[in-house]
Amino acid sequence: MRIASLLPSATEIVCALGLEDSLVAVTHECDYPAAVRDKPIVTRSVLPGDSASADIDRHIRELLHQGSGIYRLDADRLTALRPDLILTQELCEVCAVSYPIVERAARLNDAQPHLVSLEPETLADVFDHIRLIGRLTSREVRAEQVVAGLEHRLAAVQHRIAGRPVRRVVLLEWVAPPFNCGHWTPGLIAHAGGRDLLGSPGRPAHAIDWRDVVEARPEIVVISACGFSLERSASELRAAAAPLDRLAGEVWVVDGNAFFSRPGPRLVDSVEILAGILHPDSVPPAAPNVARRQR
Repeated sequence: MRIASLLPSATEIVCALGLEDSLVAVTHECDYPAAVRDKPIVTRSVLPGDSASADIDRHIRELLHQGSGIYRLDADRLTALRPDLILTQELCEVCAVSYPIVERAARLNDAQPHLVSLEPETLADVFDHIRLIGRLTSREVRAEQVVAGLEHRLAAVQHRIAGRPVRRVVLLEWVAPPFNCGHWTPGLIAHAGGRDLLGSPGRPAHAIDWRDVVEARPEIVVISACGFSLERSASELRAAAAPLDRLAGEVWVVDGNAFFSRPGPRLVDSVEILAGILHPDSVPPAAPNVARRQR
């Protein structure tokens, strides 16, 4: 089978199923596992890569207002690669190439590839998508093994934090302007022994005000800027002039590119990272390049 993955998370799922050699096309953002970086790339972003958070937010709003997406698909190259299966999504206009564009490219492909859209809203949905891709690729047994391993790790976290107090948390997916967390992330926080005070389980993240963060009185604020490494998130947080001095609790920055924002197997890593932040006496901390306390 020849697979085109237009989502970094789907690429990670495909590789977890042992199908790395079946990948014939990936996105410009697919970087894990490292071997996929050598695969043919069929997308690009129209956003300047070094823009500040506020500028990126402004560009995205302008493009969406114009009815234009922030990604471009090389439909000719995708067609030439003749995939049998294309994995994409229609959940978020700023997360991947627009679904209608992918659908149109698939229709023009003589190979008539099977187009599958993945829209996870919870961690359970992600597990279901692992099983779905397993069925589509005749890797059902391997998919069940992957899910069982992830569920075992979640149970291990639950065992470690059993009896610990639930921590009051605000996790932000962007800093200028601040965005609350949504979709699967509030559930990750719950698995890690916390309760997000501003998140919307199963719903998209949306812009809020720093005043909302302060007034929520969180014990812990976690900055997980979508698509940003820890270092870039820390830099953007400083540039945003966030009123951290008005927060009584801890402030942490995490790698929001590798973790949290990608609905694939590493969401369980994200739970483990959060548990180490929320319950450091019970769960080992993450590596300093993954999670770091700012104050």
